[in-house]
This record gives sequence, structure tokens and C-alpha cells, in this order.
Amino acid sequence: MTVVGTMTSTAEPDYWSLLGVSSDCTPQQLKRAFRQEARRWHPDLNSNDPVAEERFKLINEAYAVLSDPRRRDAWQRGVSGPSEGDDPFSSGFPDFEDYLDVMFGTGRSNRPADEDDAMPGGAAEADPQPVSETPVSAPPPPPPVRAVEDLESVVDLTPEQALEGTRVELALGDGTVVELETPPFAGDGWRLRLEGVAPGGRDHFLQLRVVTEDGLRIDGLRVLYKLQLFPPDAALGCAVDVPTLDGPVTLQVPPGSSSGRLLRLRGRGLASNDQQGDQLVEIVVVIPSDLGEAERALYRRLQELSEESGSID
Repeated sequence: MTVVGTMTSTAEPDYWSLLGVSSDCTPQQLKRAFRQEARRWHPDLNSNDPVAEERFKLINEAYAVLSDPRRRDAWQRGVSGPSEGDDPFSSGFPDFEDYLDVMFGTGRSNRPADEDDAMPGGAAEADPQPVSETPVSAPPPPPPVRAVEDLESVVDLTPEQALEGTRVELALGDGTVVELETPPFAGDGWRLRLEGVAPGGRDHFLQLRVVTEDGLRIDGLRVLYKLQLFPPDAALGCAVDVPTLDGPVTLQVPPGSSSGRLLRLRGRGLASNDQQGDQLVEIVVVIPSDLGEAERALYRRLQELSEESGSID
């Protein structure tokens, strides 16, 4: 028999996945993951991204539950959830560094760097901001998803569906059909828990995949893209066409760009009301697998020069 029901109230983020850790992590690993995710989503560092506030609250909620053995056990057994009326940020968000001081008694010495502002070339619209030369680390990838006894499904969404939220029908192994609403401002890699819908009262997990044919990943209002470059182009700088939601634009890559550097295309993300997201382009330096003898000779000479200089800048 097919049963159709709306499961919006039972679709909730999985705390382990929110922090990008496994259930057997150590307290130190849990704390380190929390600090990293809190820095990534703190509203002060995401003023143009309205989804950041809700994601930041979820990150705090996840850490509060997982760091407390009793609350974690209750959550895993589905006995209780966080109190809806207990919002520590109802009166606003503290400064990020002050927030770390309160949480851990430290945090003043490691302020995160902003992404580089990249100026597209050609006829593309761009914010007339200079390109910063400060490299930054790429945002962490979505946490790995582990399927357990086939109680997990992957749902592909368009950028518009991820932004607005959409109704999804999920067919379970026993023939049951579940209808649910995905949350607005969702992102690629989000993992939702459907509590108690699987046979035997087990949970079913739903992974959202929001990736365009051009390889653009959606994360709230942000668009993320990995740009692969050969070493000479990364070292000397180059102009390269990159896809955006509005079509390709020419991006000027600054000289000396290493893997992990982020270049920001202002206003190239998704829009919601008066909010406009950006596109982040992550540099990935790749080495060709089929080097010719002349190319190998050049790399050997470069290696010799690096050894002579005695350091890597």
C-alpha cells in the first residue's frame, strides 16, 4: 500500500553532518570542527547572506547537543529536541572573536581572511574593486555522507528550487511514499534526517545535490566553482573564462595563485529580495599526467632553482 504524507516537521539537519564529523570523533575533533563551522557561518562574516544566521544557529545547536552526552543520547534516540523558545541569539549576534572568547576562552589570534575580490574582464558586469593579494583557505567541502542499510537517498535540485524550497516525493523501500518540503536557502551537500519514516521506525537520510551542468555548486545565496589551472598559468597569472549562472565571464587570475585561493565575483550568486550573493572561484593547480621530455626538463630545472633558493614563498 502506498501512503502519502507531508513530512516537513520531521525533516531536520543531522548534527554530525552539520559539523562535518563522524559519531566516533573525539571531543577535541568536535570542538575544532565547531570552531571552523562557526567561523564560516558567523553573521558578521556573511553580511550579504541571509541564510548564514540560520546556519549559524544550527551549528551552535548541533554543538550544544553533541558536546553534552545526555542531550546527545536523547537526540540519537529521538526522545527530545532543542527547545524552540530557547534562542541564545534572539537579541542579536556577538562579535565573532568575543563569541569565541566566551565559548572557549580564546580566539583573538586567528582572525579569518576575506576572499579576494576578482574583477571579470570583457563585457561582464563587475564591482570595480582591486584584486586583493591575500590568499585564503577554501571553505571546507560538504561533510561525507555514509549510506547505512540503504536508508539514504540523493535528491537533485535546481538552484531555484534550493533557494525557494520545493516539495519532494521520496519512495521508500517498502513502497511508502513520503512528501516533504526542502528548506529554503539550501545548499549542495545538505543532509536532512527524516525521523522514523523507514521500516521499523528507523530514520531515512536525504542528501541534497545542487550542482549545475557547468559544475557550479549552490550554497545558500553563494555559488562555488573550482577552477583548474596548470602551474604556469597559476604562477604567472592569466585570463580565463569561467561559468556563472548568467553565462561565462572572463576572470583575471592574479600571478602567484596557489591551490585553495578564493577569488570572489561580486553579485554573481543567487538573489533573494534585496539580497545578492557572490560567486567564489577556488583555484586548483593541477599537474598534467602526460608530460613530455621538454616539460620534464623544465620542471627539473624549476626544482633545482627552488632548492637553491632554500625556501618556498
